[in-house]
Amino acid sequence: MMISTKGRYALRVMIDLAEHPGEGFIPLKAIAERQGISVKYLESIIKVLTQAGYLHGLRGKGGGYKLTRSPEQYRIGDILRLTEGSLSPVTCLSKPTMDCEYAAECRTLSMWKGLYDMINNYFDNITLSDLIQPEIPGNDFVI
Repeated sequence: MMISTKGRYALRVMIDLAEHPGEGFIPLKAIAERQGISVKYLESIIKVLTQAGYLHGLRGKGGGYKLTRSPEQYRIGDILRLTEGSLSPVTCLSKPTMDCEYAAECRTLSMWKGLYDMINNYFDNITLSDLIQPEIPGNDFVI
């Protein structure tokens, strides 16, 4: 499993917005400049986050984007699954119904399922709030 730039940048956008809660709607250009990401690429990511109800957007003067909930209410796993589609390490687990013809005889399926569960549990136990607290040792990294 490899997290794409779309997933990583979505996290950076969400963290950026969480770090600026009192500023109201933040223009996409300001986010792009702070994060060093092109506005054009961020537009596609913002669209996904807005359609899912993670962000609220406002057009026009004074417009921009802001979180729809508090940072504690956003699980990193949800953001990554939204942007990546699946966090599955193998194709057969990435579908809602496991329709692999070899599943009954697959000796590695339980291993992959265990890894899949660990990945999801790990990311589901980290919130946006956890990532905006750099004073906690280990939270001073860049995605």
